[in-house]
Order: sequence, then structure tokens, then C-alpha cells
Amino acid sequence: MSTSDPPQASRPTVTQYSGGTAPGEYGYDDTSGDGWVMFAVSMLGLLAVLNFIDGLAAVSNSKFFVANAQFVISNLNTYGWVLIILSVCQAALVVGIGMRVKGLRWIGVLVAGVNAIVQLAFIPAYPFWSLALFSLDILVIYGLVAHGAKSSVA
Repeated sequence: MSTSDPPQASRPTVTQYSGGTAPGEYGYDDTSGDGWVMFAVSMLGLLAVLNFIDGLAAVSNSKFFVANAQFVISNLNTYGWVLIILSVCQAALVVGIGMRVKGLRWIGVLVAGVNAIVQLAFIPAYPFWSLALFSLDILVIYGLVAHGAKSSVA
């Protein structure tokens, strides 16, 4: 052995871990999609509250909307009443979807889609707010369509 060679230490051999737990027994596994469904339900509830406030402001001729906005169909009061009706439907759907009533998630997708269209039509009155709520509608639709059918019972 030369003086420049490092001392040879015994190295432990690498072995495969063979613990007593089965794969997937511990750790976080969200294959059921419950997180997305709960996110969709909570965002639908938030949309219901925000649409109700927005609808009340539109019906009461509030001053924070863009002045002299031109709408494709009707006027600001009509859009306000549409938002109020949609918010009541959304609030009812939050309860039903949260309780996992089958079929209500598709009605939730329909209502979120209608709300997305209404928000796009509402852009002349309040542009950035409408686009933000439109984005939330798209996330709600994704959560209900992609993960809503998976059962939470193992």
C-alpha cells in the first residue's frame, strides 16, 4: 500500500428496503379527487356570494360600475337579476354537491357554464372582476367534471 492511497474502509452494501408496510399504506395519495371536488364546492359557494353582492349592486344602480356601458342584451338591472338568480342556484348546489348527491354535479357544471357566459356578457360593466369570476367558473367546471365522479368510499 502506498502512502498516497486513502485507507480502504469497508463500505456497506446497498440493499433494497423491505419494510413491513405495503406500497401505498402510508403517505398522501389523492387518487380519489376529493380535494378538487371540495375546492370546486368551496369556489362555487364563493361565486354564489360574490354574484349575489354583484347582482345587488347592479340592481340598486351602484356607482362603481363603468359609466355608460353598452350591453349586448338588455341593461345593467337585467344582468343584476340574472346574477341574483344564479347565486341562489349556486348556493343550493353547494349544499347538494357537498353532500355527494349524484347528478347534482352535472347541474353544477351547467350553472357554472351559464355563469361563465353571463360574466363574459357582464364585462362592459366591470371588466377585471368579470374575468376573475369567469376564471373561477372554469376551475369549478374542471373540478366537477374531472374529479366529481370518483367515489370517496374506499
